[in-house]
Amino acid sequence: MPDGTRSTHADAAVERLWTGATIITFLRTVAALALCLVGVWQEELVWLVLGLGVYWAGDSLDGAWARWFDCETRIGAVVDMLCDRLNCAAFYLGFAALQPEMLLPVAVYLFEFLVIDFFLSLAFLAWPIRSPNYFYEVDRRIYTWNWSKPAKAVNSSLFAVLLLVTGWWWLGLVIAIALLGLKCVSLRWLLQLGLPVPVRQPQTAG
Repeated sequence: MPDGTRSTHADAAVERLWTGATIITFLRTVAALALCLVGVWQEELVWLVLGLGVYWAGDSLDGAWARWFDCETRIGAVVDMLCDRLNCAAFYLGFAALQPEMLLPVAVYLFEFLVIDFFLSLAFLAWPIRSPNYFYEVDRRIYTWNWSKPAKAVNSSLFAVLLLVTGWWWLGLVIAIALLGLKCVSLRWLLQLGLPVPVRQPQTAG
């Protein structure tokens, strides 16, 4: 939901790499990655699930920290996206290695999340907003289906939870295809909207 008490617009004066939020992002990324690697090495699903839990908890914490202490930056948003995808790939590739029947739904999901969703998420950089969380200022429809709280929950957790709980590869494939379809529709909306190109600054004579 829009927050009227906090600026949603980017401020070049406060852009920096190291904030409390990005430190949390790096720590949870390393911890989650290590747990997933142990899971593959030991061939134990429990370690992968622990890695996934650390990833999800840390992802919630770094975002909350950024909002609580008003240290949201565009740099932090991009770092968060990259780390999300590293943690996601580590879990799902490890999961598919331990349970090869899940390879097809995992492949479809990773294509959706690592390629289409990543492009959609990076598109916020074309506008002067802090992160995709404020994309409602650009397009309410794209925001609602991609970065509202319900949309984030469905895209990031529903697939993994159902795969782990049911063990049904076909259900995972159905959900992955549905998510891919939604992201492709969102991509079409974004391309129809158009990505603004920054105005080229005139060169000054040396």
